[in-house]
Amino acid sequence: MQMRTLSKTASAFLFAISACAQLMGATPCESLIALKLPNTTITFAQIVSAGAFTPPSPFPSPGSRGGMTIVAAKDLPAFCRLTAVTRPSTDSEIKFEVWMPASNWNGKFIGVGNGGMAGSISYASMAALLSRGYATSSTDTGHEGRNNDGSYALGHREKVIDFGYRAVHEMTVEAKLIIAAHYGRAPAFSYWSGCSTGGRQALTEAQRFPADYNGIIAGAPANFLTHLQASSVWKAQAIHKNPGGLIPPSKLPLIHNAVVAACDARDGVKDGLLEDPRLCAFDPKTLECQGEDGPDCLTAAQVAVARTFYGPTVNPRTKVEIYPGLALGSELGWTSDVGRMHADITKTLASEYLRYAVFHDANWDFSTFNFDSAMVLADRIDDGITKAMDPNLQAFFRRGGKLLQYHGWSDPSVSPLNSVNYYISVADLVGHQANVSDSYRLFMIPGMDHCSGGGWPEHF
Repeated sequence: MQMRTLSKTASAFLFAISACAQLMGATPCESLIALKLPNTTITFAQIVSAGAFTPPSPFPSPGSRGGMTIVAAKDLPAFCRLTAVTRPSTDSEIKFEVWMPASNWNGKFIGVGNGGMAGSISYASMAALLSRGYATSSTDTGHEGRNNDGSYALGHREKVIDFGYRAVHEMTVEAKLIIAAHYGRAPAFSYWSGCSTGGRQALTEAQRFPADYNGIIAGAPANFLTHLQASSVWKAQAIHKNPGGLIPPSKLPLIHNAVVAACDARDGVKDGLLEDPRLCAFDPKTLECQGEDGPDCLTAAQVAVARTFYGPTVNPRTKVEIYPGLALGSELGWTSDVGRMHADITKTLASEYLRYAVFHDANWDFSTFNFDSAMVLADRIDDGITKAMDPNLQAFFRRGGKLLQYHGWSDPSVSPLNSVNYYISVADLVGHQANVSDSYRLFMIPGMDHCSGGGWPEHF
């Protein structure tokens, strides 16, 4: 009820300021510093000359990356840059930026998502969209830090709520107000684009705040965070209990090539990609060493670990699935930071949310996690803050909202089957897949890694 009240209040405020903006005309960039917004302080508002923006950290190399075309900072057009901080709770400090083209605005707004535990503004994504004429915005989700560090959550429940859903919604509402004040008119259409955590943010917006966006792009959504991290712990425990099962990077191509050899032709075309890994049954036991360990075979312990990576995480008592396993074809990414072929996942992002936001213990030992009682406790403590699994998107659809979701079949971090399962749950709720196809489409990308990369088509 509280969230609905907030959304209605924000919508009314947006309508009022948009009407005033249309009557009063556009507000120059520098004058936006005096704009009054709920719980918010605008800290900077100035025109940045073409090519003059210096990002806090280097952008990735220009080119296609995760559905966006990254550009160099020197190639950015002139724009109005606004920085702000909003404090919707006594322990909130949500920083966000709004960038607006100085000329040739296309009349649209795009909010962009974060990765991992967030902690910083997504400058490269904002730049990619600004260069295409969009007004755009991003938030640090209420804390500053590396995206593989969850320590911000220790003792800060309100910051966890900001990370879970509040920061993106607050940023969205206020970015629209700022855009309306600057241009003298509200955006004609508002979109969201994000992958991984940004994909979870995407589905959260559609479920909790259906009026925020007209169109939403959700890539590889980490939309069941407690269960996703539990699946990482499941894999890590398998290695912890049997250290000899840790598969070295040098052997991952062996497994991957065997999978491709066994499965590639199942889709009718031999192209090195699996159109749908579910069509193939591959058992890594076919690679088991007949004698001593060697570079061209797997030990029995390594076979067992590989099976764990492919298999679902399950409650050992009820046998109910907690989280689906990885798909065949994902093997080359298993030793990346988002993969989980690590002897100690405390050195990765894999358990940060459970460690700090759920169990509130910097020294929490993942090897003690119980997939029955502790999983129930984790979900109760999280209380749905980071869970975006509600299949009821009717409010979003009724407003004409469009949801485009994509996921790489070779994702080694967020199981692609999680996206398939969520899509099916939405279709089941409305009766049939055909009933959602005008509002919701899911695209499974052969060979695609986590959000980008891999042997997938760079443009689709």
